[in-house]
Amino acid sequence: MPLFWLRVALSLYGVGLVYAVVSLWGGRPALTRIMLPAVGLGTIFHFVALLEYGMLPQSIEPSFLHQGESLMAFLLMVFFFAVYARYKTASPGVAVFPMVFLLSVLASAPSSLIGSPSPNVSDRWIMTHVGLILVGYSALFFSFFASILYLVQERNLKAKLKASGFWSRLPALATIDDIGYKCLVFGFPFMTLGLISGSIVAESRFGSTYFLDPKIVLSILMWAVYMVLLYTRWSAGWRGRRHAYLAAFAFGAAVLAWSVNNGWHRFIAQ
Repeated sequence: MPLFWLRVALSLYGVGLVYAVVSLWGGRPALTRIMLPAVGLGTIFHFVALLEYGMLPQSIEPSFLHQGESLMAFLLMVFFFAVYARYKTASPGVAVFPMVFLLSVLASAPSSLIGSPSPNVSDRWIMTHVGLILVGYSALFFSFFASILYLVQERNLKAKLKASGFWSRLPALATIDDIGYKCLVFGFPFMTLGLISGSIVAESRFGSTYFLDPKIVLSILMWAVYMVLLYTRWSAGWRGRRHAYLAAFAFGAAVLAWSVNNGWHRFIAQ
């Protein structure tokens, strides 16, 4: 049943994917009115899938360590609706909906039923670690996309270009900057606690050699860049272009850390 509900959510997320594609070529307000209820309902079904899966015995069994993709997709949708409720803009959906659709496809595909957690690792600790880290990843994704929007909007304003379609509906520069900053501030404690919980498990099971795990090394690098992002914002007041470049670098480190999860990470039994 969890897989069924996830596939129902995937079909509704398809409406969001269509919205994202059409928006780049103009789009219509009517499409937004259809999209929001559709992806909202998809998010509810997605939550039901996660809830039912969590109630299954031995919840980190074979497969659904690919539930990481499912949980990441759900968190991105939660962030989207939080941003929409606060700023009344659906512009992040252009990046969020394709990402959510892809992650949901990966999580719902039969081929995702591979891999199992290391028998040495407590289910409770690993779920805490993964959940916290994914909240941090989601926040970093939103900060990265906000930085891209900032650069595009800034270029259009400086060049005095007449924007059309999606680009004409972008929020003001100050709003885009605030979205990116608030997401960073919100996600940093989760990223930090996620790394700490993962380090506790790794240290207890593998000793100090856990630093040799490529994923952990990359995760620490990502956290360091995350910290630099916040520090430069607080101490030097960095905004705009310099902040966007740092956000892009941090997001790149996050993507690389995520990509090595399958096959290299010691928490996954081969």
